[in-house]
Amino acid sequence: MPSPVVFITGAAKRIGAELSRFLHRKGYRLILHYHQSEQAATVLANELNAERPDSVRLLCQDLTRLDELPELADKVLCCFGRLDGLINNASSFYATPFGEGTPAQWQDLMAANAAAPYFLIQSLAPALKANKGAIVNLVDIHAEKGLRHHLIYSMAKNALATLTRGLAEELAPEVRINGVAPGAILWPAHALSGEQKQAVLDSIPMGRLGQPREIAETAAFLLDGPGYLTGQIIALDGGRSSRGLCEA
Repeated sequence: MPSPVVFITGAAKRIGAELSRFLHRKGYRLILHYHQSEQAATVLANELNAERPDSVRLLCQDLTRLDELPELADKVLCCFGRLDGLINNASSFYATPFGEGTPAQWQDLMAANAAAPYFLIQSLAPALKANKGAIVNLVDIHAEKGLRHHLIYSMAKNALATLTRGLAEELAPEVRINGVAPGAILWPAHALSGEQKQAVLDSIPMGRLGQPREIAETAAFLLDGPGYLTGQIIALDGGRSSRGLCEA
C-alpha cells in the first residue's frame, strides 16, 4: 500500500515545519504549502527528501486569493495522485485594536483564517472522501474568548471552529474533521516584557509554554484516528482555558 499523502498549509516555518518533520518521520508523503517563505520551504523539502527521496513536494500560493484555490486543489492532487489528509495550519495574526481596524484587515484576517480553509476543504473533499481521509484545523483557544487587541483574528478563528464542528456532519462518514486549539506555544513575534511573559505563564496550570512538537503529536493523533472521533476541538493549552485566559 502506498504511503498516505497529507497537504499542510503554512508548512515552511515554526509550527508548520514541526508538523512536516513529525509526519514525515511517521511515513507520510507530504505536500507543503508556502507563500512568502520560499527559502525556508525549499530547505525543509530538501532536508526531508534527503531522508526519503521523492516524498515531499512544494506548492506556492497566496491563500487569500480565494478564487485561485480550486486550481491549487488540482495541483495538490497532481503531486501524488491522491490525498489522505489536510492540515489547515496557515494563519494570519496581527493586532487590530477596536476603533482602528480597517476593512482591508478584516478581509485579510477572515480570508486567511476562515475562508481559505473553507474553500480548500470544499475543493479537496471529493479526493478525501475517496480515501476515507481526515482534516485537522489549527484553531486557537482565543476563538472562544477574544484576545485583547486581536478581535478580528479571534472572530476568524471562531469561524474556523464553527466550520470544524459543522462539517463533521456534512463530511461523515467518509471524512473525519477535528481541530487543535493551541494556547501559548511560541512567544509572538512582537516583543513582550518579562512581566507580560510571566503573566502568561502564571495563567497556565502546567506552568510552561507548549512545544510545537506537542501540536504535531496531537495533529498526528487526529489524522490517524480513532475513526469515531470527529467534530471535536482539542484545547492544547496546558489547562489554561480551564481557569480563564490571560489577556497578555
